[in-house]
Amino acid sequence: EIVRMLLEKGANVNAQGGLYGSALQAASSEGHEEIVRMLLGRGANVHAQGGEYGRALQAASTEGYKDIVRMLLDTGLDVNQQDR
Repeated sequence: EIVRMLLEKGANVNAQGGLYGSALQAASSEGHEEIVRMLLGRGANVHAQGGEYGRALQAASTEGYKDIVRMLLDTGLDVNQQDR
């Protein structure tokens, strides 16, 4: 609910910073499927890099969140993209 309120008030879905790098990476690493879905629906950058895991795909994969991995793959992201 808090994420939804922030997004409705214009929060930048792709803001960078913090331990995880972005909101999508944080939600992916913690298994928050509804938040991942919401962020993707608002145009979150699935290729964004930074934070502890590098990208959201690595975060979800490392933590074993298969449904989130599937959601991220369904966006058509480049699974071969190299981290910087």
